[in-house]
Amino acid sequence: MQKLKKIDIHVHSMPERFLLNPDGGYATPEEIRKIYDQFGIEAGVLLPEGAHPEYSYDTVSQREACAMVRQHPETFVGWFCNINPLMGQNAVDTDLSYYLEQFKAKGAKGIGEVTMNRPFDDPFVMNLFTHADNSRLPLTFHIGAPGGHDYGLIDEIGLPRLEKVLQQFPRLQFLGHSQKFWAEIGGGLTEQERDGYPEGRVLPGGRVPELMRRYPNLCGDLSAGSGCNALMRDPEFAAEFLEEFQDRLYFGTDICNPTNIDDPMMRLSGFLDQLAEEGKISYAAYEKVSRKNALSLLGKA
Repeated sequence: MQKLKKIDIHVHSMPERFLLNPDGGYATPEEIRKIYDQFGIEAGVLLPEGAHPEYSYDTVSQREACAMVRQHPETFVGWFCNINPLMGQNAVDTDLSYYLEQFKAKGAKGIGEVTMNRPFDDPFVMNLFTHADNSRLPLTFHIGAPGGHDYGLIDEIGLPRLEKVLQQFPRLQFLGHSQKFWAEIGGGLTEQERDGYPEGRVLPGGRVPELMRRYPNLCGDLSAGSGCNALMRDPEFAAEFLEEFQDRLYFGTDICNPTNIDDPMMRLSGFLDQLAEEGKISYAAYEKVSRKNALSLLGKA
């Protein structure tokens, strides 16, 4: 079986390293390319930083993100815009479609990742969902906790607020991401496990599979240690999950800095290859999750 080159649905980069955090600085496009070559990744979808201050220490503007994709087509196959719901008028009824339609005209294929540290059903966030829906742009979200020391949209264990917005926006394609999302792939979850990377077999009763079965607009961004761990902790469950939701799962990395080349999350590419080679998932599922779903989302299928 020929191994497939992956399309990365979730990568971060900067034109140059400028401001460092304790983990270093963002990887440049040239550094991203080197990592991709090592792990069999063809290209990625660039998610710009800086729209949500809870997450940012350095920023890349929408203008820079768009330019990076144009300047490095060998590395970036597309980009998402990132929009702060407070922009414009700092009002819950701001016409965010006015901005989103401009980003679409400049090539943006989605929104994200959304890391604003407010509840999913906060009026400002709901206004963002309304205009994302109007503009027919998929949206990638990160789930966080309130009270500082975290970032991302806030929800309780069991994801009741996420379910509320899935119900209210059935046409809006949501791409779930982060520890607090992927930890809920299994049941019997504690708050402590939800904040990290649960180990061992995936227990029945997980909210993520339940919500994906109930709401066709919920998809899975498999990037970062959270997505990788959700699958690799239980290969038997992973094979079943990949088969069942093969049309709504997306390979990803969440590369942020050059040191990620040694991160365990980079094992996901080889794990998908192995499942396909051993016949544990169909070639159709392997192809969709590895690249076909992403290319379809980008309008390149």
